[in-house]
Amino acid sequence: MIQPKKVALAYSGGLDTSIIIPWLKENYHCEVVAVCGDIGQGPSELDGIEEKALKTGASEVHVADMREEFVSEYLWRLVRSGGVYEHKYLLGTSIARPLLAKRQVEVALATGCDALAHGCTGKGNDQVRFELTYKALAPQLPVIAPWREWDIVSREDAIDYAAKHNVPIAQSTTKIYSRDRNVWHISHEGGELEDPANAAPEHIWMLTRSPRQAPAEGGEVAIGFEEGKPVSVDGKRYTSGLELLETLNAIGAAHGIGRIDLVENRFVGMKSRGCYETPGGTLLFAAFRELEALTLDKSTLHYKQKLALDYAELVYNGFWFTPLRESLDAFFDVTSRAATGEIVLGLYKGNIEPLSRKSPNSLYSLNIASFTMGAEYDQKDALGFINLVGLPIKVRSMAAQSSK
Repeated sequence: MIQPKKVALAYSGGLDTSIIIPWLKENYHCEVVAVCGDIGQGPSELDGIEEKALKTGASEVHVADMREEFVSEYLWRLVRSGGVYEHKYLLGTSIARPLLAKRQVEVALATGCDALAHGCTGKGNDQVRFELTYKALAPQLPVIAPWREWDIVSREDAIDYAAKHNVPIAQSTTKIYSRDRNVWHISHEGGELEDPANAAPEHIWMLTRSPRQAPAEGGEVAIGFEEGKPVSVDGKRYTSGLELLETLNAIGAAHGIGRIDLVENRFVGMKSRGCYETPGGTLLFAAFRELEALTLDKSTLHYKQKLALDYAELVYNGFWFTPLRESLDAFFDVTSRAATGEIVLGLYKGNIEPLSRKSPNSLYSLNIASFTMGAEYDQKDALGFINLVGLPIKVRSMAAQSSK
């Protein structure tokens, strides 16, 4: 068992990390430095978080506003990649973990900590995401993962521990949900959601209006991009990526956009069920797909779609600080150079449809694609094309006939 003097704890103020501070002090007799990153959790989670950490035993608390960095250096890369995990999940929790862990390591090194700690359970993906970041940025620091050590085996046990140690928490034994929120999304797990046979109750949703209650007249939104970067909404240009995303969150939420209910395959080997709300991100992904349909040639677009699957899995599994992620981003840097234009989306009760696609770099040629016969495409050329493409098929068929 390691004997650290000072431990940097990834601190959220939630149930798990709240009880970890007194647990570390009791079991490791060390100082605890609480490290929290503001990535858009909202005031309900962040207000009073420094005071709470100090009252529960932390010797130092470091809270950093990382919202703009999160949007510009992480979320915009995700949009540009087109990476979606298992057809649905826009990776809201997954992509935030490397940034939070990076900040934790920076504080640990700056304050002389000799160990790192986190509140991730031994069944989840987050333990992998945090610890792979630690290995990449501070491999010399040992890691304490209380959920892999203590005798607490359930959230009910954790609530009991909090009560005995006078740790204030928001959870109760009658309504237990594990939620993770940032400017990109909010996730909901636990409680009755653990049984995939149970429909998600309406009361769990926190960001989005029910599609049934969305405006009957629907709506529209125009999203502008420059070289793959979102820059405008409805003609208004934003210098802040955070403000742009918050605007799209409000628009999407009002129309019931961005809800998913997913049974997913965790990296650690089990299946889990979660419900996610990603209103602005869903709009951005839809718009960017339409823009790339205009600006990328067939071979590049199809190859990018293959790499998007790899990128999504890489982010989900926590391999952010790796040469592979950097290399994939270099590829997406090139493919996004032509991704300039504006996409108009129609919104109706949770649904999205493209209404208008415009780009100065569009590869769509009306002269070629039109049903009106034009000089730029000689239809007689199709005969030779079909003969060449179909030659292997023809030869195989002739060989099979001659062998009968």
